[in-house]
Amino acid sequence: MGVALTRAAQWTTASSGAGKLEITPLNESLLKDILRFVEHFGSRHPQEASLVFKEPLRWETSLQASAFQTGYDISASAVKSLETDSDGHPLLQLSFPSISVLSFGQLSQVAQLAKDKALREVRACLEANRDPVVKILGPSFATVEGEDTSVLRLLDRVKEDSVSKEAEAQMKLLLLLQQLDTQLLSNSLKQISREVRLSPAAVKDSVELLKRFCGEREKRVLKSVEYTSGYEFPNGCRAPPWRQVHGEISYLVIEPCDTAPLYVTCSTAGVFLNGGIKQEGEEHGYERKSEVYKDLVTLLKGESPHFAENINKQDFAVQEEPLSSEKVVHVESVDAEEQGQTQRSYELQEKNVREKPRQQRAQNKPGRQKLEPSLKWKNLGLADPYEDAEERKSKKQGVNGRLAEGQDKPLRSESRKKADFSLSSLPERQSSQKTKTPGGGTRAENFSESSSESEEEEEQLEHRPESNTDLPSEYWQIQKLVKYLKGGNQPATVIALCSMRDFNLGQETCQLAIRDVGGLEVLINLLDTEEIKCKIGSLKILKEISRNSQIRRAIADLGGLQTMVTILDSPDKELKCLAAETIAHVAKFRRARRTVRQHGGIKRLVELLDCVPDSAALTEEQERDVEVARCGALALWSCSKSTRNKEAIRRAGGIPLLARLLKSPHENMLIPVVGTLQECASESSYRMAIQTEGMIEDLVKNLSCDNHELQMHCASAIFKCAEDKTTRDLVRQYEGLQPLVALLKESDNKQLLAATTGAIWKCSISMENVVKFQEYKALETLVALLTDQPEEVLVNVVGALGECAQKPDNRAIIRKCGGIPPLVNLLTGTNQALLVNVTKAVGACATETENMAIIDRLDGVRLLWSLLKNPNPDVQASAAWAVCPCIENAKDAGEMVRSFVGGLELIVNLLKSTNKEVLASVCAAIAKIAKDEENLAVITDHGVVPMLAKLTNTTDDRLRRHLAEAIARCCMWGSNREAFGEAGAVAPLVRYLKSKDASVHQATAQALFQLSKDPNNCITMHEHGVVKLLLTMMGSSDEVLQEAAAGCVASIRRLALANEKARYG
Repeated sequence: MGVALTRAAQWTTASSGAGKLEITPLNESLLKDILRFVEHFGSRHPQEASLVFKEPLRWETSLQASAFQTGYDISASAVKSLETDSDGHPLLQLSFPSISVLSFGQLSQVAQLAKDKALREVRACLEANRDPVVKILGPSFATVEGEDTSVLRLLDRVKEDSVSKEAEAQMKLLLLLQQLDTQLLSNSLKQISREVRLSPAAVKDSVELLKRFCGEREKRVLKSVEYTSGYEFPNGCRAPPWRQVHGEISYLVIEPCDTAPLYVTCSTAGVFLNGGIKQEGEEHGYERKSEVYKDLVTLLKGESPHFAENINKQDFAVQEEPLSSEKVVHVESVDAEEQGQTQRSYELQEKNVREKPRQQRAQNKPGRQKLEPSLKWKNLGLADPYEDAEERKSKKQGVNGRLAEGQDKPLRSESRKKADFSLSSLPERQSSQKTKTPGGGTRAENFSESSSESEEEEEQLEHRPESNTDLPSEYWQIQKLVKYLKGGNQPATVIALCSMRDFNLGQETCQLAIRDVGGLEVLINLLDTEEIKCKIGSLKILKEISRNSQIRRAIADLGGLQTMVTILDSPDKELKCLAAETIAHVAKFRRARRTVRQHGGIKRLVELLDCVPDSAALTEEQERDVEVARCGALALWSCSKSTRNKEAIRRAGGIPLLARLLKSPHENMLIPVVGTLQECASESSYRMAIQTEGMIEDLVKNLSCDNHELQMHCASAIFKCAEDKTTRDLVRQYEGLQPLVALLKESDNKQLLAATTGAIWKCSISMENVVKFQEYKALETLVALLTDQPEEVLVNVVGALGECAQKPDNRAIIRKCGGIPPLVNLLTGTNQALLVNVTKAVGACATETENMAIIDRLDGVRLLWSLLKNPNPDVQASAAWAVCPCIENAKDAGEMVRSFVGGLELIVNLLKSTNKEVLASVCAAIAKIAKDEENLAVITDHGVVPMLAKLTNTTDDRLRRHLAEAIARCCMWGSNREAFGEAGAVAPLVRYLKSKDASVHQATAQALFQLSKDPNNCITMHEHGVVKLLLTMMGSSDEVLQEAAAGCVASIRRLALANEKARYG
């Protein structure tokens, strides 16, 4: 299923970057096949259907709780399956609209329950889980490029007796999924072979051609052809971006001579009549009102008899070249990106398909070599567009045919078109059909992207010219030079390399020209020669062209990285530099980074760092050593995006060498060094080393430099390291807080701003730093950044304000600067990290009565309460903590809480959570809510007593404290004291008195005092030895604890006296 989704399914992205399946016949066919497989899976393969997934498949569903029947626990909008895994977790959970499923059996049930909406569910599931096999069987079975050894690994596990049953079921399931993949790919190939998809360029050409047939003269076939939009996007489309997601290219208004105006949609799947889009900006009318035609001429022939009758006459004869003679399939996605639109085109070409139409033409017109345009056609100025192309192509095929002789490498090309097909078909190339993300490759040359081991570089989508006539002359010249590289002697090779470097190798056409004709193999083979000049020339070219993501992949596929790693041992320092820089470019994706590590590249790169960078006067040899170290640091920066490579750098002794290079006065050295350190700072071992090696001082010093990129990386490193108190103290000690505050003025540089605010957030965890930030007027600047900023900046800004608001003075500053309204507005967001921070900040501000009045006026408490429904436990806990000061400081808090429909039931139900932080925060909130008698009565009716009692066996002191407070408050209504005793809550509370936390003692003593007003509870307490513990507490300096302990002992004593009096009179 994963391979089919990657290679066959047609994905597109909107500007937000969320992957969606295009609404195309091919995708519909795939979805139907997958649905049939899932629907009957439970009955056909019961053993495999019961296998629990490694991770749940989650998506947004349209199914309501009412759709589920037997076998499920249904409550309001939530559903849980009675079938559970070994840990007791339900195999299906629905909290509308989110659903999570842990087995194929439950997936089959969902497909059957969805009925006519089943295809929609399959689509939503696949869009939310792009590689479902990873979640079903685990990360080791992910869809990979190249050879897939997952079956062999699983077969080895089957041989082990201890896991044979589970592994056997996994093996069968994997084989079934691979069988489905094969079926889907086969069906997709059949579907693709029947499709001819339009491109923006093809539509534009058709429209220009039809416009020539319009006018007022007698022999016209159309009155007019007009676009509805005058604006053309960079990808050639005129449809708005939100319609480009559906493959739509442009909209036309065509006036035939004999019918009403036709409103036409041109899309990648074909052309059809729409509901009447007359001008740009109309939101209705996009729906299809006719069948889909392959092109505009076919549509007009079907809709206009006049057009159909006249278009084939001699005056308008169109000598059409069959599509299959040039392209079988041409796909242009019209996805919108943040900085514009990118195009992608996939050309699938088959030799037999290409030749067949030509043979038919030859049979039909035996006396003609090729189709000739009529004289009138020439008079119109529309000469055959294929004539020049055919001549150019014949020349090119002759050259390429000679160049391709004797080559066995996978990237050879007999012609440019055949190379295009073979490259797009290789398993290693499949990722090039994904949409490029902002961090994927646009700034590859700057080495400034940030990623993790789980991320794979998104490939730049290849856009090739429509025909050979579009190729610049450099393309052909470079291919001639490659021929000399292949067959020439050493002087000829060196001359060819030098000549090739004279071209603009940063231009994509030049880069791909080298690849298409097999030049990459030649360049990589030259690295194995003994000629230093040839090696240097080859590496200089590879260094430049490897900035292209497709070239990077090709170099890795051809084994170029292994050769470059070997060159790092060369005594020639220029060779070392070039090899390291090229590795830095190529190691932008996970497989390349792994290859460098597995072939000993990390250790060799670390050895390159050994130089003397900060000497006042360097000799020429030392300068070369410094340049080698800089190139080594660049390569390590790229490699350090892998967790295993970070550990390899540490084991190779890279940390002290990086610390020494950090003292360099040269910015071009510092940027890769600090970049490597900030990537590695995600590991605790590196954070400790950065402290102990004295690197914090250097990082702080470089915050004051003039280079924004270096400042960003230094701030990012501090951001990651400042989780530790020692680091926060060191930043303050080396006077790094003021430079951080000064960098807040660089609000136009969002990356720098995100790193700076992150460092300020983490540093403000220490109250000593908060005092300094207050002195430097940081809060006023931070409040100003609460609007019109990206989410990564907002998360950090709000986090910093939340920490600073722990001090009363700062809460007043936030209010006076107008910070409360934007904070409350952020409560409506969806970013989980931002919600955690903003709830904390609002809660801290709410401890001030004046702030609370503003929050209440802006309906902030209701927004906080609604976040208790958020599925993220961190958000739930943070929201519950924030609710506490709101209830405590609001006017008429009891009435406010009751005004929230279903609010009290919601917070009581959160006591079912398994997250201890959620439980502690909810208990604290219940303790505040229960101060109001009416609210206490309501939550009692919702079953708060047995739920609290069930939690009393916890060993977590924080939860114990707030749980005891909640129990003490809840005892003050009706028969709740007796109910707590009957639920077994008394005995565990006695054990709380043995805790080492004094706050737990106070809360517990108060709870026991309230419970002791019931005689049966007194007996239970006495039996569990509470008196001795309370007598000790009575001597405490805490008056509240003293009074509660004494009151509890008094209750027990009164019961004992009453018992003696009753017994002995």
